[in-house]
Amino acid sequence: MIFSSLEFVCVFLPIVFGLYCVLPSIKLKNALLIVASLLFYAYGEPLYVFLMIISAFFNYVTARGIASNPKTKKIFLIAGVVLNLGILAVFKYADFFVETCNSLLGVKLSKPGIILPIGISFFTFQAMSYVIDVYQGKVEAQKSFWKILLYISFFPQLIAGPIVKYRDINEAIGKRSMDVAEVAKGLRRFICGLGKKVLIANTMGLVADHVFTAAASNVNIVVAWIGAVSYLLQIYYDFSGYSDMAIGLGRMFGFHFKENFQYPYGADSIQEFWRRWHISLSTWFKEYLYIPLGGNRKGMARTCFNRMLVFFFTGLWHGANWTFVVWGLWHGLFLLFETYLPVVKRLPKIVARIYTLLVVCVGFVMFRADSLGDGLFMIKQMFTGFTFNAQCTSFALQQLTPWFVVMAVLGMIGAAPVQKLVERIRRAAEAAEPSAGRRKLQTALYMVSVLLLGWCIIRLSGSTYNPFIYFRF
Repeated sequence: MIFSSLEFVCVFLPIVFGLYCVLPSIKLKNALLIVASLLFYAYGEPLYVFLMIISAFFNYVTARGIASNPKTKKIFLIAGVVLNLGILAVFKYADFFVETCNSLLGVKLSKPGIILPIGISFFTFQAMSYVIDVYQGKVEAQKSFWKILLYISFFPQLIAGPIVKYRDINEAIGKRSMDVAEVAKGLRRFICGLGKKVLIANTMGLVADHVFTAAASNVNIVVAWIGAVSYLLQIYYDFSGYSDMAIGLGRMFGFHFKENFQYPYGADSIQEFWRRWHISLSTWFKEYLYIPLGGNRKGMARTCFNRMLVFFFTGLWHGANWTFVVWGLWHGLFLLFETYLPVVKRLPKIVARIYTLLVVCVGFVMFRADSLGDGLFMIKQMFTGFTFNAQCTSFALQQLTPWFVVMAVLGMIGAAPVQKLVERIRRAAEAAEPSAGRRKLQTALYMVSVLLLGWCIIRLSGSTYNPFIYFRF
């Protein structure tokens, strides 16, 4: 397995960052980051680390081939896309394809049983975006394989994103500087993400696991909604927490990654939700699939097809299970509904936000379920499970511990648009030439971060290994 959070925070990160600070040149710093990233991945995937290196080398060669001869660049592009998608097909979807064939054709083919490489969807999409960008002339092909390997393997965002485009960090790979203020801001962002994961996501995840694995006789409307809301908060704080950690770590090492979340649960439409949720993935599909398919430029029928196809693959990207595909199509249908029947635009803002949260919440129930049947059962209970017997009531009360209630309330507040107030406070604290008051605010925020880090370490030391949800994607 990948380092536990406690090992990462207390051992791996301090050693790597300490060495990084004392190395004199950018070449040595890059070499350290490559070695550290490969060791980080190899700790959990001792064999698949070679798959990642081979993938990086092939994409490096492919991009060089595209740049070398305009007449053959399309051949190299096709080869690059086919190989990247082929890696995903074999290592992530082989069992899924076999299971689907067995169900549809009534045959009994043996599943290959290939273990899923951690983070394969993320580093494969990054590599593919680099090759496509070179083909489109958006970035020059990199002459150094080691810089491409660093781009693909960089440990802060290797496992669960965000999906970083090469053109956004190519300059930083070759030239960057360390700044004490930037390191401090990055560390504070990292601690914030760690707190999201350890305190809120893990607490919500424990309850969500209890509900989604409970016996059907224990699940009524109350229990179903407890599970649905718990997972709604878990997946947001789990994934946005990892993104915060990646952005913060990148900043500590001199890289600036784009934001991956912008308060998605404050959106007032599904279209707006996808502008705020997992931004790096939604922009990836828009830029490299939706627009090349024609986008909305070829009539209504073609636009509908393009959008549904994009959301089909968005769902499939998340995992080899039809529950993810249904989740993707669910969002695609509501996006079409909003586009061609713009009733939502005329709703009061509070009603539009409730509608959006309801659609998102129901979708995530299917996303979390182990099978389509389990997902449909849970959704059914959310709206028709009016069974209030002692068994269901007791099970519901077992989940509503004081710690869970406190974390759930904090999670709801933190995910709401009120968080913009916190953003204003942070920006005021980071303003240039701060006044005495702002310096005090800055100092207070760093003190809170130190206390939060200590609290997270205490919680981690007393808990079992709890990986990020998106590790398996």
